[in-house]
Amino acid sequence: MSEVTVTVRGEHEARVAPERATIRVGVRADGPERTAVVENAMRLAEPVRSSITDRADAGSVVEWTSKRLSVRAERPWSNDGKRLAPVYYASIDFTATFAEASDLSIWVSDISPWDGVEVGWVDWHLTTATRAQVERDVAAAAVGVAVARAEAYAGALGLDEVTPLEIADVGLISSGQPSPGAPMLKVRGGVAFAADTAPAMEYEPEEIVISATVEARFLAR
Repeated sequence: MSEVTVTVRGEHEARVAPERATIRVGVRADGPERTAVVENAMRLAEPVRSSITDRADAGSVVEWTSKRLSVRAERPWSNDGKRLAPVYYASIDFTATFAEASDLSIWVSDISPWDGVEVGWVDWHLTTATRAQVERDVAAAAVGVAVARAEAYAGALGLDEVTPLEIADVGLISSGQPSPGAPMLKVRGGVAFAADTAPAMEYEPEEIVISATVEARFLAR
């Protein structure tokens, strides 16, 4: 046997501790008078905004956003099937990205009992630079696995040289169509808080799993 084409797949994954935590917080108000509801929502949102900007000035919040006031009206139905007077709902949403989980925990403990505050999910993630570097490292390691497999197959056939012909994200060599097996960032688990959560909030963020799968074709001689 002088030469043979070998097609293999290489996989690798890395587990990385999160560097950032982005939390979503909303302020809600409702009532029968639109003006009063809007004013109430803005009043309730101001201490939340101030608490975020104070932490941004101190460096514990690395970035934050605030959406514009949203107002809607609904006319509920009575028990006897009649439409009642409109009820107005106003909301203002915030996101804040914390550099430390402990600072986030303290802040959530502070604001969760406040009137109108709804604390949502926490998104654990990496900085852009770290994510890019880890994805490069994981992709390179997946290629190394593919090379090692090709060499093992060649050796089993009594061949001692492999030359790369093609390498691609999984699915591209076999079908020519993109596949979800390319290097990807996965976040497993999340944390949610309710307004009546106990004052002491401590939690351990789960590791972020970054995985890559590649396909490669070699000529073994």
